[in-house]
Amino acid sequence: MKDWKLYIGGEWATTDEVREARRSYDHAVLGRVALAGSAEMDRAIAAASAAFPAMKALTAAQRYEILTVIATSIEARKEEFARSISDECGKPIRDARTEVERATLVFSLSAEATRQPYGELLPLDLTAATAGRLAITRRFPAGPVGAITPFNFPLNLAVHKIGPAIAAGCPIVLKPAEKTPLTALLLAEVIDKTALPKGAFNVVVARDPALGELLATDPRIKVLSFTGAAGVGWRLKSLANRKRVTLELGGNAGVIVHQDADIARAVSRCITGAFGYAGQICISVQRIYVHRPIWDEFVPQLVAGAQTLVPGDPADDATTFVPMITEAAAEAAEARVRTALDQGAKALLFGERDGATLGPTILTNTTPEMAVCAEEVFAPIVVVEPYDDFADALDMVNAGSYGLQAGVFTQDIGRLFQAFSALEVGGVIGNDIPTFRADSMPYGGEKDSGFGREGVRYAIEEMTEPRILALALQR
Repeated sequence: MKDWKLYIGGEWATTDEVREARRSYDHAVLGRVALAGSAEMDRAIAAASAAFPAMKALTAAQRYEILTVIATSIEARKEEFARSISDECGKPIRDARTEVERATLVFSLSAEATRQPYGELLPLDLTAATAGRLAITRRFPAGPVGAITPFNFPLNLAVHKIGPAIAAGCPIVLKPAEKTPLTALLLAEVIDKTALPKGAFNVVVARDPALGELLATDPRIKVLSFTGAAGVGWRLKSLANRKRVTLELGGNAGVIVHQDADIARAVSRCITGAFGYAGQICISVQRIYVHRPIWDEFVPQLVAGAQTLVPGDPADDATTFVPMITEAAAEAAEARVRTALDQGAKALLFGERDGATLGPTILTNTTPEMAVCAEEVFAPIVVVEPYDDFADALDMVNAGSYGLQAGVFTQDIGRLFQAFSALEVGGVIGNDIPTFRADSMPYGGEKDSGFGREGVRYAIEEMTEPRILALALQR
């Protein structure tokens, strides 16, 4: 049993309110966590604001060293981090280990980014009146960053904000999901031992959602980076006024499987994308559109593959299917399935619910207006429908208000470029599922899936302001 404190201004802070942190799978007590109120959030924001001059003054070499030490320290404690992730959010331990590896990479990429040029030389002598002039551009840190992260990737989604912020020279206040605070506080233990200026990194655990709104409304926070539910994200943006805002919101990711695809690979990857971590991933495969000539081959394999998943304790290496984060979440997902069935959908595989576990569910005969198609289900539920024409499949993926990522399985490069041009999403993944994400790539969505991009280089751009120095070289 460990008592976890908040991390504010480079110090560990206690509060009057404490709650038990419990293991997601069996609710065993993991420790006790201090919860912040408005006073603690104000202190964290003040600490970040006060640390901004010191952060701006760090040299590229100093930022590189700090980020490298963080990456090395996480690697040295990788199993501890993986167990924390698995315990808190119920992620299979194998996937938790992968998340730690990715987090280490993000800090390494952030370190390398401090050595990359973020500016250019511009000729200004484009007319006789501007002869003898040129300019240089450079990006400067925008200021303290407010970061809000969800439960499903408690380390890597936080790291995708923290690493770029340090690389850019921005202090940061992190508000992790209330369900999964321990991994963020474990990361604070690592960062506390580096040469990062005091107050440049803060972790505030809070139950009250209004404290997240303080990060949107407080003028000392200059950048708001939010990952989570669409409704919450758009509300925060409406409150953020003049801030820079990056929103990485939800999705109902679609996949197209054309007749020339590698069917066995497409089936295997779609099972991973639809049912991995019980579908609790914003780019989880939610809709699959299958070319009619291969429908009778693809669908039985999809159903059979889903039935081979192994449920169990996330800490067991053999487990490939886990419960949802809460029983209430599973109940809500089950209700959407039953509503779809009442509306005429057909269950190719019906996942019974047992507490927080909702079995893999595959539906067909749906319509685009059904919630299981139009909304983000964030559960182990996938819809599969046939199509006759590739252009129609593109329209099916575009239907609705979300546009995070999409996958297209085909051997025809022309079709891939057709999809690249037509799909209204932030990323088109060729011959793989939309659940694929490499940590160096620009990541984000269109429409209700948000705007702005993460991925180290792109996040740094979101957290910095370009400035130009125009020079008159002739007197």
